[in-house]
Amino acid sequence: MSVHEANRQRLMSLDQFRGYTILGMLLVNFLGDYAVCPRWLRHTNDYCSYADTIMPQFLFAAGFALRLSLVRRWQREGVIPWLRFLRRIAGLALVAVVWYSLSDADGLWQRLSSRPVVEVLLEQCKRQWFQTLMHIAATSLWLLPVMMGSARVRVCWALISGVLHVVLSGWFNFAWVHASPRGIDGGPLGFLTWVIPAVLGTLAYDELSISGASRGARRIFLAGLLVMLAGWVLSFPTVLYDVSGDSGLLASVGDYAADPVWPRAERWRLWDGRLPEPPLVPPPGPAERKLNYWMMSQRAGSVSYTTFAGGLSLVLFAGFVWVCDVRGRSAGVPGTLGANSLAAYLLHDVAARLVAPWLQRDSGLVPVLTGWLIFAGLVYGCCRLLQWKRWYLRV
Repeated sequence: MSVHEANRQRLMSLDQFRGYTILGMLLVNFLGDYAVCPRWLRHTNDYCSYADTIMPQFLFAAGFALRLSLVRRWQREGVIPWLRFLRRIAGLALVAVVWYSLSDADGLWQRLSSRPVVEVLLEQCKRQWFQTLMHIAATSLWLLPVMMGSARVRVCWALISGVLHVVLSGWFNFAWVHASPRGIDGGPLGFLTWVIPAVLGTLAYDELSISGASRGARRIFLAGLLVMLAGWVLSFPTVLYDVSGDSGLLASVGDYAADPVWPRAERWRLWDGRLPEPPLVPPPGPAERKLNYWMMSQRAGSVSYTTFAGGLSLVLFAGFVWVCDVRGRSAGVPGTLGANSLAAYLLHDVAARLVAPWLQRDSGLVPVLTGWLIFAGLVYGCCRLLQWKRWYLRV
């Protein structure tokens, strides 16, 4: 990892999109720890809340940036230094391991002192290490073999990956990720569906390169709507797990269905034709609908979730292209955060540790919002200083 001065022009819409994503992360990661936080700002893992839209946007931006970097390198030099890109991915993975280990250093040391090392490391791999940075690294590595392929090749790669995730989830992965200690963001195999928003990011880059900003923004927006619709359609089987009516005879004990990935034939036979709730609308609780793979769940990394959220990323990015690249407008705060997104991500953990001791989980709305303003201000202030010094954190 290196800190260096950036001396090349940056894509304004991408920085603004990243900055918006960072702001969303600051909002949901901080407020989600407190009781006053509304449900739509939490990760509840049974539908796509606003909080759940943030992570796919990181993968979308990563796919866009990786495609941009590879294509520019090819156009400039006629050759791609694959080993250099592999080192960058490995570097990001190493940062993830070190950073996420440091965030729970005391607990990790206690576990290493009292339990077998291999057992602790496997637990770390399942939960602690596979968070945002590691998922970006793993997804980039998985996508790299087809990154310079045609759009059709990349789409097929995403489709095959999604199908493989469904199969592996039915075999063992869904139960394993939800078993203690629970996985985060799809667990170690989450890259199989995180590749969907990443591929959509590469396609967005292609569209802008071919069509230009104005026409490209419109086409990206329309494509995003279609992908969102596809994600919602993929969530249709979730209604087969409703407890009400005849399907209640198939309900299992506990919150999870006994057949969470492959619905039994009886569920299809007893289906009364109802459709799932629209995306971003909370579903009934586990007492009325058993938890299953087809819900838009960030913990499961379900294909319906990453597809819908990837489509939403397209729609939002199209808006940023129109405002920034077509209309020539931008906002200072997201621009600062987006230009130094890795630094902002790391700083948000540090700032949270500084502010959190002053609050309780049941603190009122005013103290929590005040804490958030201080927390977000610390992150932004540090990033603004880095921008002023023209220092940008890269891997």
